[in-house]
Amino acid sequence: MITNKRIPLSYPFQLIKWDLLFTILFSITIHFLTKYVFEIKIPIAIGAFLGTAIALILSFKLSQSYDRWWEARKVWGSIVNDSRTLVMQIKNFTLNKSSTPLIKQIGYRQIAWCYSLGQELRKIEAISIINPFISDNELENLRSKRSVSMHLLDTQLVDIRRLHKEEFINDFQHIQLDSTIMRLCASMGMSERIKNTNFPKPYRLTLHFFIYLFLIILSLSLTELESYISIPVLILISLPFFLLEKIALKMQDPFENEPTDTAVTTIARNIEINIKELLNDQDIPDPLKSNTFYSL
Repeated sequence: MITNKRIPLSYPFQLIKWDLLFTILFSITIHFLTKYVFEIKIPIAIGAFLGTAIALILSFKLSQSYDRWWEARKVWGSIVNDSRTLVMQIKNFTLNKSSTPLIKQIGYRQIAWCYSLGQELRKIEAISIINPFISDNELENLRSKRSVSMHLLDTQLVDIRRLHKEEFINDFQHIQLDSTIMRLCASMGMSERIKNTNFPKPYRLTLHFFIYLFLIILSLSLTELESYISIPVLILISLPFFLLEKIALKMQDPFENEPTDTAVTTIARNIEINIKELLNDQDIPDPLKSNTFYSL
């Protein structure tokens, strides 16, 4: 997630460097062709009309991409709330001190679940990051599993059933805890839906094509300008179109380990801090700090 820190110019340049290069090449080519080979003059109103239409389509795409990013952030906000709720429920429902090791085990497993879900959404190996939070036997069982986060939630239900069987919690409390786990499972499913639902590629390619078409028509309309001034003018006009298109492209996929991602690792660290404080743990880490203009 991009923070309020100053964004280096190299970042937007990296996003649009190839588009800028192609724009420079074809604008120079068109300039020389119209000056020395043949003369083509297109009314600038045509380019202005097409540019207005593209700007409207681009604003719609940017809005849709932001909606996907914001939905992902809301889902992870729910994960924060439900993770806290689960540990507070476990802690206050089971007042018998003999259940304390199991309560801590459930709390630590919830931390592991948050980290593992974020890693899996980004297609990164999750076992190493959850190693400090679960037992060696449980960790070994997870190595063969395709979805670590799903099996961690399943194990949470097993331990909650154990608390109920040993009468540390009553029937109503058992139902409440089950409901919290189901909400966490629903949040996992929503995150996976966002991750696995691709934005229609023909839509992006069509928009990209029409941006280039607009710039080519505009370059033919600017041939009346003296000297080479049409080239930098075209480049300046192209900048907002390419930048907005690339920003929309990045924001539409919030789990790709990119600066525009939902900051799932940072959120998981905050959940770890909250849960360890609830469990009166002494080994409480500091919030993640980023030395760059974004946090992951």
